[in-house]
Amino acid sequence: MDKIFNNTEVAFSLKSDTELDRAYFLFKMIASEPLVRIGTAVTNFALKAHLPVDGLIRATVFDHFCGGVNELDCLSVVDKMYTKRVSSVLDYSVEGKEEEAQFDAALEMTLKTIEFAKERQAIPFAVFKPTGLGRLDLYEKVGAKEVLSATEQAEWDKVCERFELVCKTAHDKDVALLIDAEESWMQDAADDLVEAMMRKYNKEKVIVFNTLQMYRWDRLDYLKSLHERAKVEGFYIGMKIVRGAYMEKENKRAEERGYPTPICPSKQATDDNYNAAVDYMMKHIETMAIFAGTHNEESSYKLMSMLKENNIDLHDHRIWFGQLYGMSDNISYNLAANGYNVAKYLPFGPVRDVMPYLIRRAEENTSVAGQTSRELNLLKTERERRKLK
Repeated sequence: MDKIFNNTEVAFSLKSDTELDRAYFLFKMIASEPLVRIGTAVTNFALKAHLPVDGLIRATVFDHFCGGVNELDCLSVVDKMYTKRVSSVLDYSVEGKEEEAQFDAALEMTLKTIEFAKERQAIPFAVFKPTGLGRLDLYEKVGAKEVLSATEQAEWDKVCERFELVCKTAHDKDVALLIDAEESWMQDAADDLVEAMMRKYNKEKVIVFNTLQMYRWDRLDYLKSLHERAKVEGFYIGMKIVRGAYMEKENKRAEERGYPTPICPSKQATDDNYNAAVDYMMKHIETMAIFAGTHNEESSYKLMSMLKENNIDLHDHRIWFGQLYGMSDNISYNLAANGYNVAKYLPFGPVRDVMPYLIRRAEENTSVAGQTSRELNLLKTERERRKLK
Protein backbone atom coordinates (compact mmCIF):
# COMPACT_ATOMS: atom_id res chain seq x y z
CA MET A 1 0.00 0.00 0.00
CA ASP A 2 1.48 3.34 -1.09
CA LYS A 3 2.08 5.75 1.79
CA ILE A 4 0.08 8.83 0.84
CA PHE A 5 -0.44 10.75 4.09
CA ASN A 6 2.83 12.73 4.05
CA ASN A 7 1.83 14.84 1.05
CA THR A 8 1.42 18.21 2.75
CA GLU A 9 0.83 20.09 -0.52
CA VAL A 10 -2.41 18.14 -0.97
CA ALA A 11 -3.24 18.15 2.75
CA PHE A 12 -3.14 21.93 3.11
CA SER A 13 -4.04 23.00 -0.41
CA LEU A 14 -7.06 24.97 0.85
CA LYS A 15 -5.15 26.86 3.56
CA SER A 16 -3.70 30.29 2.91
CA ASP A 17 -0.32 31.13 4.42
CA THR A 18 -2.11 33.06 7.17
CA GLU A 19 -4.38 30.10 7.98
CA LEU A 20 -1.38 27.78 8.00
CA ASP A 21 0.41 30.06 10.48
CA ARG A 22 -2.67 30.24 12.70
CA ALA A 23 -3.01 26.45 12.74
CA TYR A 24 0.66 26.08 13.66
CA PHE A 25 0.32 28.60 16.51
CA LEU A 26 -2.86 26.86 17.75
CA PHE A 27 -1.33 23.39 17.89
CA LYS A 28 1.78 24.83 19.55
CA MET A 29 -0.51 26.10 22.31
CA ILE A 30 -2.42 22.80 22.53
CA ALA A 31 0.85 20.89 22.83
CA SER A 32 1.32 22.38 26.30
CA GLU A 33 -0.86 20.67 28.91
CA PRO A 34 -0.46 23.51 31.46
CA LEU A 35 -1.44 26.07 28.82
CA VAL A 36 -4.55 24.05 27.91
CA ARG A 37 -5.54 23.84 31.58
CA ILE A 38 -5.00 27.55 32.14
CA GLY A 39 -6.68 28.52 28.86
CA THR A 40 -9.69 26.35 29.68
CA ALA A 41 -10.08 27.89 33.14
CA VAL A 42 -9.69 31.46 31.85
CA THR A 43 -12.13 30.87 28.98
CA ASN A 44 -14.75 29.32 31.26
CA PHE A 45 -14.40 32.24 33.67
CA ALA A 46 -14.70 34.80 30.87
CA LEU A 47 -17.82 33.14 29.46
CA LYS A 48 -19.51 32.83 32.86
CA ALA A 49 -18.67 36.47 33.61
CA HIS A 50 -20.12 37.41 30.19
CA LEU A 51 -16.89 39.12 29.17
CA PRO A 52 -16.69 40.08 25.47
CA VAL A 53 -14.40 37.24 24.35
CA ASP A 54 -16.53 35.78 21.55
CA GLY A 55 -14.56 37.61 18.87
CA LEU A 56 -11.21 36.37 20.17
CA ILE A 57 -12.46 32.78 20.46
CA ARG A 58 -13.99 32.93 17.00
CA ALA A 59 -10.79 34.26 15.41
CA THR A 60 -8.65 31.47 16.89
CA VAL A 61 -9.83 28.10 18.13
CA PHE A 62 -13.46 28.37 16.90
CA ASP A 63 -12.70 29.07 13.25
CA HIS A 64 -10.08 26.31 13.20
CA PHE A 65 -12.34 23.55 14.59
CA CYS A 66 -15.84 24.80 13.61
CA GLY A 67 -17.65 25.65 10.39
CA GLY A 68 -19.69 28.57 11.70
CA VAL A 69 -22.31 29.77 14.17
CA ASN A 70 -25.23 28.38 12.16
CA GLU A 71 -25.86 26.05 9.27
CA LEU A 72 -25.84 28.80 6.61
CA ASP A 73 -22.56 30.10 8.02
CA CYS A 74 -21.03 26.67 7.25
CA LEU A 75 -21.85 26.63 3.54
CA SER A 76 -18.74 28.47 2.37
CA VAL A 77 -16.58 25.90 4.21
CA VAL A 78 -18.70 23.02 2.87
CA ASP A 79 -18.38 24.24 -0.72
CA LYS A 80 -14.67 24.94 -0.38
CA MET A 81 -13.87 21.46 0.96
CA TYR A 82 -16.00 19.83 -1.72
CA THR A 83 -13.80 21.33 -4.44
CA LYS A 84 -11.28 18.74 -3.18
CA ARG A 85 -13.92 15.96 -2.97
CA VAL A 86 -14.06 16.16 0.84
CA SER A 87 -17.67 16.01 2.01
CA SER A 88 -19.13 17.50 5.20
CA VAL A 89 -21.26 16.28 8.09
CA LEU A 90 -22.94 19.28 9.73
CA ASP A 91 -22.70 18.64 13.47
CA TYR A 92 -24.74 20.88 15.79
CA SER A 93 -22.23 20.74 18.64
CA VAL A 94 -24.19 22.32 21.47
CA GLU A 95 -23.68 20.14 24.56
CA GLY A 96 -24.80 19.84 28.16
CA LYS A 97 -28.37 21.12 27.81
CA GLU A 98 -31.01 19.99 30.30
CA GLU A 99 -34.33 21.62 29.37
CA GLU A 100 -37.14 20.42 27.12
CA ALA A 101 -37.16 23.64 25.08
CA GLN A 102 -33.44 23.14 24.35
CA PHE A 103 -34.04 19.55 23.27
CA ASP A 104 -36.83 20.70 20.95
CA ALA A 105 -34.48 23.34 19.49
CA ALA A 106 -31.83 20.65 18.87
CA LEU A 107 -34.50 18.48 17.23
CA GLU A 108 -35.47 21.30 14.87
CA MET A 109 -31.83 21.93 14.01
CA THR A 110 -31.27 18.23 13.30
CA LEU A 111 -34.30 18.13 11.00
CA LYS A 112 -32.94 21.22 9.25
CA THR A 113 -29.55 19.55 8.68
CA ILE A 114 -31.33 16.52 7.17
CA GLU A 115 -33.00 18.90 4.71
CA PHE A 116 -29.61 20.48 4.01
CA ALA A 117 -28.13 17.04 3.34
CA LYS A 118 -30.97 16.12 0.99
CA GLU A 119 -30.37 19.23 -1.08
CA ARG A 120 -26.57 19.09 -1.26
CA GLN A 121 -24.34 16.36 -2.66
CA ALA A 122 -21.51 17.77 -0.53
CA ILE A 123 -23.37 16.77 2.67
CA PRO A 124 -23.98 12.99 2.51
CA PHE A 125 -24.89 12.49 6.20
CA ALA A 126 -26.82 14.12 9.01
CA VAL A 127 -25.85 13.58 12.66
CA PHE A 128 -27.06 14.10 16.21
CA LYS A 129 -26.05 13.30 19.78
CA PRO A 130 -28.54 11.33 21.91
CA THR A 131 -28.13 13.84 24.77
CA GLY A 132 -29.09 16.57 22.32
CA LEU A 133 -32.61 15.11 22.48
CA GLY A 134 -32.84 14.21 26.20
CA ARG A 135 -31.12 14.34 29.58
CA LEU A 136 -28.08 12.14 30.20
CA ASP A 137 -29.39 11.19 33.66
CA LEU A 138 -32.60 9.96 32.09
CA TYR A 139 -30.74 7.73 29.62
CA GLU A 140 -28.77 6.36 32.56
CA LYS A 141 -31.91 5.46 34.54
CA VAL A 142 -33.56 3.83 31.53
CA GLY A 143 -30.40 1.86 30.70
CA ALA A 144 -30.14 0.66 34.30
CA LYS A 145 -33.79 -0.54 34.11
CA GLU A 146 -34.75 1.71 37.03
CA VAL A 147 -38.43 2.45 37.60
CA LEU A 148 -39.29 5.87 36.20
CA SER A 149 -41.69 8.28 37.84
CA ALA A 150 -44.74 9.33 35.81
CA THR A 151 -42.99 12.60 34.95
CA GLU A 152 -39.81 10.81 33.91
CA GLN A 153 -41.76 8.32 31.80
CA ALA A 154 -43.49 11.18 29.98
CA GLU A 155 -40.08 12.77 29.47
CA TRP A 156 -38.63 9.52 28.10
CA ASP A 157 -41.62 9.11 25.77
CA LYS A 158 -40.71 12.54 24.35
CA VAL A 159 -37.10 11.41 23.80
CA CYS A 160 -38.37 8.35 21.91
CA GLU A 161 -40.69 10.54 19.82
CA ARG A 162 -37.78 12.81 18.89
CA PHE A 163 -35.66 9.81 17.84
CA GLU A 164 -38.55 8.47 15.80
CA LEU A 165 -39.16 11.79 14.03
CA VAL A 166 -35.50 12.28 13.14
CA CYS A 167 -35.03 8.72 11.85
CA LYS A 168 -38.31 8.72 9.91
CA THR A 169 -37.41 12.05 8.31
CA ALA A 170 -33.96 10.74 7.33
CA HIS A 171 -35.56 7.61 5.88
CA ASP A 172 -38.22 9.53 3.95
CA LYS A 173 -35.64 11.91 2.51
CA ASP A 174 -33.10 9.12 1.87
CA VAL A 175 -30.37 10.75 3.98
CA ALA A 176 -27.92 8.59 5.97
CA LEU A 177 -28.02 9.45 9.67
CA LEU A 178 -25.11 9.11 12.12
CA ILE A 179 -26.02 8.85 15.82
CA ASP A 180 -23.09 9.61 18.09
CA ALA A 181 -22.01 7.60 21.14
CA GLU A 182 -21.41 9.23 24.52
CA GLU A 183 -20.61 8.13 28.09
CA SER A 184 -20.87 4.39 28.77
CA TRP A 185 -23.41 4.85 31.56
CA MET A 186 -25.97 6.32 29.18
CA GLN A 187 -25.12 4.17 26.15
CA ASP A 188 -27.28 1.09 26.85
CA ALA A 189 -30.49 3.10 26.57
CA ALA A 190 -29.22 4.87 23.45
CA ASP A 191 -28.17 1.54 21.88
CA ASP A 192 -31.64 0.10 22.42
CA LEU A 193 -33.27 3.13 20.83
CA VAL A 194 -30.92 3.14 17.84
CA GLU A 195 -31.36 -0.60 17.32
CA ALA A 196 -35.14 -0.12 17.27
CA MET A 197 -34.66 2.56 14.59
CA MET A 198 -32.38 0.27 12.55
CA ARG A 199 -34.95 -2.49 12.78
CA LYS A 200 -37.57 -0.10 11.40
CA TYR A 201 -35.68 2.00 8.85
CA ASN A 202 -32.76 -0.18 7.69
CA LYS A 203 -34.91 -2.80 6.01
CA GLU A 204 -33.66 -2.13 2.46
CA LYS A 205 -30.30 -0.45 3.09
CA VAL A 206 -28.51 1.46 5.83
CA ILE A 207 -30.08 4.77 6.79
CA VAL A 208 -29.47 4.75 10.56
CA PHE A 209 -25.91 4.40 11.91
CA ASN A 210 -25.00 3.83 15.55
CA THR A 211 -21.49 4.58 16.88
CA LEU A 212 -19.08 2.09 18.45
CA GLN A 213 -16.37 3.50 20.72
CA MET A 214 -13.65 0.89 20.44
CA TYR A 215 -11.71 2.02 23.50
CA ARG A 216 -14.46 0.04 25.25
CA TRP A 217 -13.46 -3.64 25.45
CA ASP A 218 -17.10 -4.83 25.20
CA ARG A 219 -18.04 -3.18 21.89
CA LEU A 220 -16.86 -5.89 19.51
CA ASP A 221 -19.05 -8.43 21.32
CA TYR A 222 -21.95 -5.97 21.11
CA LEU A 223 -21.44 -5.64 17.34
CA LYS A 224 -21.43 -9.41 16.90
CA SER A 225 -24.59 -9.90 18.98
CA LEU A 226 -26.32 -7.10 17.07
CA HIS A 227 -25.36 -8.84 13.84
CA GLU A 228 -26.97 -12.07 15.01
CA ARG A 229 -30.22 -10.21 15.73
CA ALA A 230 -30.03 -8.41 12.39
CA LYS A 231 -29.67 -11.71 10.52
CA VAL A 232 -32.75 -13.14 12.23
CA GLU A 233 -34.87 -10.01 11.90
CA GLY A 234 -33.69 -8.89 8.48
CA PHE A 235 -32.21 -5.41 8.85
CA TYR A 236 -28.96 -3.75 7.80
CA ILE A 237 -26.35 -2.45 10.25
CA GLY A 238 -24.68 0.94 9.95
CA MET A 239 -21.82 1.79 12.30
CA LYS A 240 -19.52 4.72 12.77
CA ILE A 241 -16.39 3.15 14.27
CA VAL A 242 -14.30 5.44 16.49
CA ARG A 243 -11.79 5.01 19.29
CA GLY A 244 -13.59 7.29 21.78
CA ALA A 245 -13.44 10.71 23.41
CA TYR A 246 -14.29 10.30 27.10
CA MET A 247 -11.45 8.11 28.36
CA GLU A 248 -10.34 10.16 31.38
CA LYS A 249 -13.93 10.70 32.50
CA GLU A 250 -14.71 6.97 32.10
CA ASN A 251 -11.68 5.81 34.09
CA LYS A 252 -12.23 8.36 36.84
CA ARG A 253 -15.89 7.42 37.32
CA ALA A 254 -15.09 3.69 37.38
CA GLU A 255 -12.43 4.26 40.04
CA GLU A 256 -14.65 6.50 42.16
CA ARG A 257 -17.58 4.08 42.05
CA GLY A 258 -15.59 0.89 42.35
CA TYR A 259 -16.49 -0.94 39.16
CA PRO A 260 -14.17 -2.28 36.41
CA THR A 261 -13.35 0.37 33.85
CA PRO A 262 -15.03 -0.18 30.48
CA ILE A 263 -11.88 1.12 28.78
CA CYS A 264 -9.28 -1.17 27.16
CA PRO A 265 -6.11 -1.62 29.24
CA SER A 266 -3.79 0.00 26.67
CA LYS A 267 -3.61 2.08 23.52
CA GLN A 268 -2.52 -1.03 21.62
CA ALA A 269 -5.56 -2.96 22.87
CA THR A 270 -7.78 -0.12 21.67
CA ASP A 271 -6.09 -0.08 18.27
CA ASP A 272 -6.49 -3.86 17.96
CA ASN A 273 -10.14 -3.60 18.99
CA TYR A 274 -10.78 -0.84 16.44
CA ASN A 275 -9.17 -2.78 13.60
CA ALA A 276 -11.03 -5.97 14.60
CA ALA A 277 -14.38 -4.16 14.38
CA VAL A 278 -13.59 -2.78 10.92
CA ASP A 279 -12.37 -6.21 9.82
CA TYR A 280 -15.56 -7.87 11.07
CA MET A 281 -17.77 -5.37 9.28
CA MET A 282 -15.81 -5.69 6.03
CA LYS A 283 -16.31 -9.46 6.16
CA HIS A 284 -20.07 -8.83 6.31
CA ILE A 285 -20.21 -5.70 4.15
CA GLU A 286 -23.09 -7.10 2.11
CA THR A 287 -25.41 -6.26 5.02
CA MET A 288 -23.45 -3.44 6.68
CA ALA A 289 -22.09 0.06 6.09
CA ILE A 290 -19.01 1.57 7.75
CA PHE A 291 -18.15 5.14 8.61
CA ALA A 292 -14.54 4.73 9.77
CA GLY A 293 -13.97 7.71 12.02
CA THR A 294 -10.23 7.77 12.64
CA HIS A 295 -7.20 10.05 12.83
CA ASN A 296 -4.97 6.97 12.86
CA GLU A 297 -2.92 6.46 9.72
CA GLU A 298 -2.36 2.71 10.24
CA SER A 299 -6.09 2.03 10.61
CA SER A 300 -6.74 4.05 7.47
CA TYR A 301 -4.15 2.07 5.51
CA LYS A 302 -5.65 -1.21 6.78
CA LEU A 303 -9.10 -0.28 5.49
CA MET A 304 -7.64 0.92 2.19
CA SER A 305 -5.92 -2.48 1.84
CA MET A 306 -9.19 -4.31 2.56
CA LEU A 307 -10.94 -2.39 -0.22
CA LYS A 308 -8.19 -3.35 -2.64
CA GLU A 309 -8.02 -7.00 -1.56
CA ASN A 310 -11.80 -7.39 -1.91
CA ASN A 311 -11.99 -5.50 -5.23
CA ILE A 312 -14.46 -3.02 -3.74
CA ASP A 313 -14.97 0.20 -5.67
CA LEU A 314 -13.51 3.20 -3.85
CA HIS A 315 -16.78 5.07 -4.37
CA ASP A 316 -18.86 2.30 -2.77
CA HIS A 317 -21.47 4.17 -0.69
CA ARG A 318 -21.17 1.59 2.15
CA ILE A 319 -17.62 2.63 3.10
CA TRP A 320 -16.61 6.10 4.28
CA PHE A 321 -13.58 7.54 6.01
CA GLY A 322 -14.21 10.38 8.46
CA GLN A 323 -12.18 12.92 10.39
CA LEU A 324 -12.94 16.03 12.44
CA TYR A 325 -12.69 19.45 10.84
CA GLY A 326 -9.42 21.11 11.84
CA MET A 327 -7.57 17.84 12.37
CA SER A 328 -5.79 15.23 10.24
CA ASP A 329 -6.10 17.09 6.94
CA ASN A 330 -3.19 14.94 5.74
CA ILE A 331 -5.50 11.91 5.97
CA SER A 332 -8.72 13.50 4.70
CA TYR A 333 -7.44 15.35 1.65
CA ASN A 334 -5.00 12.69 0.51
CA LEU A 335 -7.69 10.01 0.78
CA ALA A 336 -10.09 12.17 -1.25
CA ALA A 337 -7.40 12.94 -3.84
CA ASN A 338 -6.91 9.20 -4.27
CA GLY A 339 -10.61 8.53 -4.86
CA TYR A 340 -11.93 7.37 -1.45
CA ASN A 341 -15.17 8.54 0.16
CA VAL A 342 -14.23 11.09 2.84
CA ALA A 343 -16.34 13.29 5.10
CA LYS A 344 -15.26 15.82 7.71
CA TYR A 345 -17.39 16.36 10.82
CA LEU A 346 -18.10 20.11 10.68
CA PRO A 347 -19.22 21.34 14.11
CA PHE A 348 -21.32 24.51 14.32
CA GLY A 349 -23.35 26.51 16.81
CA PRO A 350 -23.19 29.73 18.84
CA VAL A 351 -19.63 30.37 20.04
CA ARG A 352 -20.49 30.14 23.74
CA ASP A 353 -22.59 27.00 23.37
CA VAL A 354 -19.88 25.18 21.40
CA MET A 355 -17.14 25.84 23.99
CA PRO A 356 -17.55 22.45 25.79
CA TYR A 357 -16.90 20.75 22.43
CA LEU A 358 -13.86 22.94 21.73
CA ILE A 359 -12.40 22.35 25.20
CA ARG A 360 -12.77 18.59 24.71
CA ARG A 361 -10.93 18.85 21.38
CA ALA A 362 -8.06 20.75 23.00
CA GLU A 363 -7.84 18.26 25.89
CA GLU A 364 -8.02 15.28 23.52
CA ASN A 365 -5.18 16.65 21.39
CA THR A 366 -3.12 17.17 24.52
CA SER A 367 -3.73 13.67 25.90
CA VAL A 368 -3.53 11.55 22.72
CA ALA A 369 0.09 10.54 22.27
CA GLY A 370 1.58 11.91 19.07
CA GLN A 371 -1.55 13.63 17.72
CA THR A 372 -0.43 17.22 18.27
CA SER A 373 3.22 16.62 17.39
CA ARG A 374 2.12 15.01 14.12
CA GLU A 375 -0.07 18.02 13.27
CA LEU A 376 2.80 20.37 14.10
CA ASN A 377 5.32 18.43 12.00
CA LEU A 378 3.03 18.39 8.98
CA LEU A 379 2.26 22.11 9.29
CA LYS A 380 5.97 22.88 9.69
CA THR A 381 6.81 20.79 6.61
CA GLU A 382 4.25 22.64 4.51
CA ARG A 383 5.38 26.07 5.71
CA GLU A 384 8.96 25.19 4.74
CA ARG A 385 7.84 23.76 1.39
CA ARG A 386 6.08 27.02 0.53
CA LYS A 387 9.10 29.11 1.50
CA LEU A 388 11.22 27.13 -0.97
CA LYS A 389 8.84 27.60 -3.87
